[in-house]
Amino acid sequence: MRTTPEERIADLTQRGWWGDRTLNTLFQAAVKSSPDHVGLVDQFNRSDFTDGDAQRFTYAELANIADNLAAMFYDNGLRQDDIVVVQLPNIVELAVLYLALGKLGVILSPVPVQYGAFELAKAKQVVDPKAFISLTNFKGKNFAREHGEVFGDDSKIFCFGDDTPAGAVALRLSADAPAEDTAYTAYVDGLDITANDIFTICWTSGTTGQPKGVPRSHNMWMASAIGSHDAALLRDNEILLNPFPLVNMAAIGGFLYCWLMRACTLVLHHPFDMPVFLKQIQDEKVAYTIAPPAVLTMLLKKREILESVDISSLRCIGSGSAPLSEFMVAGFGKDYGIEILNIFGSNEGICLASGPKELPDYGERAQYFPRFGVDGLEWANRTGNNMKTRLVSLESGEEVTKTGEQGELEIWGSTVFDGYYESPEANAEVFAADGYFRTGDVFEIPGDGEQSKFYKYVGRCKDIIVRGGVNISPDEIDNELAAHPKVAAVCVVGVNDEIMGERIGAAIVPKPGETVALEDLTGFLKEKGMAVFKLPEKLLCVDELPYNATGKIQRRDVKAMFDQESS
Repeated sequence: MRTTPEERIADLTQRGWWGDRTLNTLFQAAVKSSPDHVGLVDQFNRSDFTDGDAQRFTYAELANIADNLAAMFYDNGLRQDDIVVVQLPNIVELAVLYLALGKLGVILSPVPVQYGAFELAKAKQVVDPKAFISLTNFKGKNFAREHGEVFGDDSKIFCFGDDTPAGAVALRLSADAPAEDTAYTAYVDGLDITANDIFTICWTSGTTGQPKGVPRSHNMWMASAIGSHDAALLRDNEILLNPFPLVNMAAIGGFLYCWLMRACTLVLHHPFDMPVFLKQIQDEKVAYTIAPPAVLTMLLKKREILESVDISSLRCIGSGSAPLSEFMVAGFGKDYGIEILNIFGSNEGICLASGPKELPDYGERAQYFPRFGVDGLEWANRTGNNMKTRLVSLESGEEVTKTGEQGELEIWGSTVFDGYYESPEANAEVFAADGYFRTGDVFEIPGDGEQSKFYKYVGRCKDIIVRGGVNISPDEIDNELAAHPKVAAVCVVGVNDEIMGERIGAAIVPKPGETVALEDLTGFLKEKGMAVFKLPEKLLCVDELPYNATGKIQRRDVKAMFDQESS
């Protein structure tokens, strides 16, 4: 399946921005160069949340496993361009599925384990999958049975684990040499899988409404992965630790393709567990990982946790997709020699990365992103030269080029998808007439001189608080309050108000044993010199904030919490 017009393929190929590498060609090269190198590793406490002991495989073993699985899927009717919905946590089976189904040219539609029947039914309606692949035990739930019912007789059910439901096909990993299967071999040999074929249909987070499918080709993924690879300065055979679900940009572009580009070891982690995460860094000698800003900030505030493990192997950590605190970036850099990468990405193709090469100053790296794809600016990160970006005023619709002005980020080029799956109306709204994708994210060009080379994130178009006609970014306030000594987590939202339109509300998770008053927050921000009109006016103290599958706070749900409180 292709969604990309031939003229776009020809254009991006001629520019040298797209090539011929697929996940399978990367994998075969890694097997050839490093057959005995450990390629894939489960987290050590796997049995705490699913069946089976933790496993680790060399690249040679992975080649056999992927081939055996691909043959099984072929024997059960899966063919090139079939779509399969996959729901698995980060266990070796999930990574292997990408390898096996990639050999067949099957399109994966991975969904978070948090999806229930409601969300899966919507996904089924959109992509009409040939199969559903899951497992029989995740934290005591038999996804194959419970969620398989959503797909009914329209999709074949495959599953890993014991207690296979009636009618489902049990899957097992086998590193034995594949049995001769002439029909399967002839089929694979006859396939014409190109880097322009769609490999995945991921899903938007749903924070803006109905979840939408995001088809991405191998070339789109490669372009995004190069951005992560170059920012992290990855090396051959390094150890990578992925704690984000293998269902979207952060993990697929940030780890899956990068893993094979350098024949690295991919260590899996899920669901997030701080002691397990730190022990994996220590025991596996991890060089690169990724973590949400709130986690990294917490670790710096509780250094006894960090210093209880050996993290000396760790070179850098990716974080984002919002402004980071200088406190956190500088703390890891100065005190531990660990570079923090500020990464801003999306399934649709945003790929901005601030690393030490682009922004050596810790404070600037925490706040700014390179203006990738702007004429006249060249970057060490190849992705910065393989795309185009611009800011467009929300008021006038004109391109923003002056410092101090804000606009919506629009992108075009190698990383950008072709449009949401079977969604012509949505695509008409999010693509400009000249093909640029409207991201919905507001940036500004900060300062003058050197700083004109960078963007500063302001917030989501929908997240902007309009107080008395003045636009306020909640992310800016979040970032500052995160450093408050009594605050464990924070989310600022606009609270409906008859007089001002919206007032500023702060939902706070206090640190254990602490109580937080509104005056504590406003006084803290006043000391930082923050303008009075940005200070929180309402406070809601809660035990926890609502997060989605990728660790982002659901701001819409926080707004609802304030609405409920006032009713």
